[in-house]
Amino acid sequence: MTEDTKPSSTDEHDPNERTPADGSSQQESAGADAQPSSANPGSEAPGSVESPDPLAQAQAEAARLKDQLLRTAADFDNFRKRTRRELEDAERTGRDDLLRELLPVFDNLERATAHGSSATADAATAKALIEGIELVMRQFTDTLRKVGIERVPSVGHPFDPSVHEAIQHLESTEFAPGTIAAEVQAGYRSSQRLVRPALVVVAKAPANPPPTDGSGEGSSEAN
Repeated sequence: MTEDTKPSSTDEHDPNERTPADGSSQQESAGADAQPSSANPGSEAPGSVESPDPLAQAQAEAARLKDQLLRTAADFDNFRKRTRRELEDAERTGRDDLLRELLPVFDNLERATAHGSSATADAATAKALIEGIELVMRQFTDTLRKVGIERVPSVGHPFDPSVHEAIQHLESTEFAPGTIAAEVQAGYRSSQRLVRPALVVVAKAPANPPPTDGSGEGSSEAN
């Protein structure tokens, strides 16, 4: 009788069991995996850095804007005061220049008045006085023209409501209707800007125009 040969326990092998190629055990592999992956254990995590306070940032920005606003307001106030001073100085300079131009005219008027009051009232003296006053008036007109002021034309010119002010309408055969027949007060303008309108009398057509020679003869023949 042949005995059954039984495999030895040492020869038993689990097919599912794997042996590492380098011959190390699974415990050694697990121990190697359990080591920390960080090479620098003393470094801090990124989340530990403190973030800036939004409230503090907003307060700092508000303080900066307030300071900038105060500086801008102060600069504007200084600019406004300086501009007002410059305008006042320009106005004073303009008045002084105009007065300097007009003073010779007033001096001549004063001399003419003094001469007329001291002279005897004869025709020759009155004529000389009138001529002197006319000369002063021409000087006055020339002075106004030098400073940019001119007289508004009136008599003989068409009525212009932008520079004339009609105070009366007068029937006239000498002037065409709508034409200025007389000037009551002179008007002046400076650089095309009206300073004072001229007060004028405007001509209008007569209510009963005189008949012409032909119409008169025809009416007499009809009668």
